[in-house]
Amino acid sequence: MERLVPDELWELFERVVPPAPTRPQGGGRRRYGDREVLAAIVFVATSGCTWKQLPPSFGPSGPTAHRRFGEWSRARVWAKLHRLVLDELGARGNLDWSRCAIDSVNMRALRGDLTGPNPVDRGKKGSKIHLITERTGLPLSVGISAANLHDSQALEPLVRGIPPIRSRRGPRRRKPAKLHADKGYDYDHLRRWLRKRGITHRIARNGIESSTRPGRHRWTIEHTMARLAGCRRLHRRYERKAEHFLALTAIACTLICYRRLTK
Repeated sequence: MERLVPDELWELFERVVPPAPTRPQGGGRRRYGDREVLAAIVFVATSGCTWKQLPPSFGPSGPTAHRRFGEWSRARVWAKLHRLVLDELGARGNLDWSRCAIDSVNMRALRGDLTGPNPVDRGKKGSKIHLITERTGLPLSVGISAANLHDSQALEPLVRGIPPIRSRRGPRRRKPAKLHADKGYDYDHLRRWLRKRGITHRIARNGIESSTRPGRHRWTIEHTMARLAGCRRLHRRYERKAEHFLALTAIACTLICYRRLTK
């Protein structure tokens, strides 16, 4: 359990997890501890096993862990935990806002909300993860959509979705100095929208710039996308509910940020 949920991560989680419901009348089954259930959820996310395949050594059964996972997802616990880890990184000066990048990755989906024909997978049903990372590749904002949603439509919601994060000095920050993007975001209205918010855009232009030029600064987000694959439950979408798929994505982003926190 301590390997999957170290003490420092557990201390952060305790600050965002809702209190357990009480039974004034007593009775009922013993409720498993939150740390035991969290370890089981992290194991499912990182190993890629199904909830039914959860080893008995964790204590809580697969249905129990899945039920608590749903409760915490509805309470936005995973997004809050991700933001809390980002706050710790920001307070230590470990976030570089000078140059951020935006990108997306597709994966096949078997079922569920926010799925659509994947244009890069012969029209098979899929979903897409959208991500903004800071200069060193730490994820700041994440979202999901159907695979057939154009990348450009995700830029504004993702930028707005960057939470106000603590800084080593001064007020909280939620706006990058520059934002790098590939040709999928090559639209004048997006450039105007970014300029209006004081964000310098570095968006590759179709038919003008080589596709390799922006890659000098975008390799970090591509590396982060590859690191998301370390959360094997994201290799293919099995979750019917979009909020559950987004929760697993938030868990993966939290683990990436937490590893930097412990270096």
